[in-house]
Amino acid sequence: MIQNETEKKNKIRDAVSIILEEIGEDSAREGLVGTPVRVEKMFEEICSGYQADLVEIVNGAVFHEAAEGMILVRDIEFYSLCEHHLMPFFGKVHTAYIPDGRIIGLSKIPRIVDMYARRLQVQERMTRQILEAIQTVLAPKGIAVIVEASHLCARMRGVKKEQAALVTSLFTGIFETNTDLRKEFFERLKMDVPL
Repeated sequence: MIQNETEKKNKIRDAVSIILEEIGEDSAREGLVGTPVRVEKMFEEICSGYQADLVEIVNGAVFHEAAEGMILVRDIEFYSLCEHHLMPFFGKVHTAYIPDGRIIGLSKIPRIVDMYARRLQVQERMTRQILEAIQTVLAPKGIAVIVEASHLCARMRGVKKEQAALVTSLFTGIFETNTDLRKEFFERLKMDVPL
């Protein structure tokens, strides 16, 4: 059965109302009356990555250029939702690539990050998806992706470790084989080089 958008929105709103009541709240209380609608709209916005398309995001902004050396886009802020607890995780993504005759418009890598961050996620998968998207679009000589994030599921519940951060990284091509290049990448990020 195919649902229209109104039916989907109403199902989310009804589910939020049920949750509020089941945790002991009064969903008719002044502060909560509009909560189901606000939560439904929030999910529509922060899960918009499911409707995003890589080709539309790049929008032809790949250019033939004899560029050499590392192209680094660092400190890309992101917000996502952990698929295990539906709690936010957030942080920064750092990407670099060594071009092989093609470069991409500056805004496109942050848009790629958003496409994958705005879904229910695990950080490890998101790191790989960003790398694979850059590979698909540019086919560079090598790619480096590092994601640093704080997970509220580890800060607010469970182990309750406020300072814990998860760092994931992937390297392909020349970044994988050339330790000097990897070291330069970490130096540009002002990060310690892993042993």
